[in-house]
Amino acid sequence: MVRLQHSSLKKNRLVSAIQAGKTIKEAAEMANIPHGTAKKIWDRFCKTGSTKNLPCSGHPSKVSDHTKREMVRVAKKDRKMPFREIGNLMEPVLSASTVGNHLAEENYHRRVVRTVPYLKRDQRQKRLAWARDNCHQDWEKVIWSDECYVYIGDTKGRPDEEWDEECLVLTFKQSSIRVMVWGCIMKGKKGPLVVLEYPGGKGGGMNAKRYQEQVLDGTLAAFYEDIKSERDGVLFQQDGTPSHTVKSTKKWFSTHGIPLFPHLPSSPDFNPIKCVWRELKKLVRARRHPPTSTDELIAAVRDAWDSLPVEDIDKYIERMDGIVEDALKAKGGHTKY
Repeated sequence: MVRLQHSSLKKNRLVSAIQAGKTIKEAAEMANIPHGTAKKIWDRFCKTGSTKNLPCSGHPSKVSDHTKREMVRVAKKDRKMPFREIGNLMEPVLSASTVGNHLAEENYHRRVVRTVPYLKRDQRQKRLAWARDNCHQDWEKVIWSDECYVYIGDTKGRPDEEWDEECLVLTFKQSSIRVMVWGCIMKGKKGPLVVLEYPGGKGGGMNAKRYQEQVLDGTLAAFYEDIKSERDGVLFQQDGTPSHTVKSTKKWFSTHGIPLFPHLPSSPDFNPIKCVWRELKKLVRARRHPPTSTDELIAAVRDAWDSLPVEDIDKYIERMDGIVEDALKAKGGHTKY
């Protein structure tokens, strides 16, 4: 006689309902499981803490302890190797599902790789030093700024993935129809957004003169003065692009009395505005009528920035203490943020 095997989802729904105060009978009806079977599932959960079926007597498992250890060794050596390939290396040969099940018991799971910048040894050391220096930083006093490309046809929207060092891949994306914007944020504040204008071509990129004229002279100076009247000791963060670090730009900050907060290269996880850009792009992608020209794209970006809730900005700034803690644990390596 073939017995019906209930899915883990149904079993877990049954257990959750009982834990929430339902009787076994009521939970069984909700999960569409016979009352007798529900009692056995609940008894098994109370004894083992799991809804998985106990091993049946019959054919012994063909996966020995030695094979399990070898499986874990191969998986740790190359975290990107598919389960099927790992199974082919075992003796006897195992299926991908068998490999996946046994690796899951050892807390190894299939994950989509995450793209991250490459970190050199000295960059890791600088990230570690940065984390140590900012263990007790008051994040409400930092203005975070950044430039961002937004382009038509951007469909990238993958959420959280695994952050193990062996599971990371490096990549860059480019687009033909795009606009570059500059923005800044603070805890409890959404700063201004500037659509940057430059002719392009040789010598027509974003240089120090354009950066100072389009961003610093009017937009940032006014925003900083407003914030300075509310909070003491405000710092300004910017990345290390040449237009930000040349002598004339440094002189501008010195003349205007705006102290800078240190930024490290290849460290987007140390700047919460990177996540805000992702939220902005989601809003642009979600428009009922997607932009089809540069002018429409500019309008869409401005609308998205205006509609971004301050609460969505704050939640990323509030993670900074966790980011510092993770960077310390990783000794300057990548964090999960």
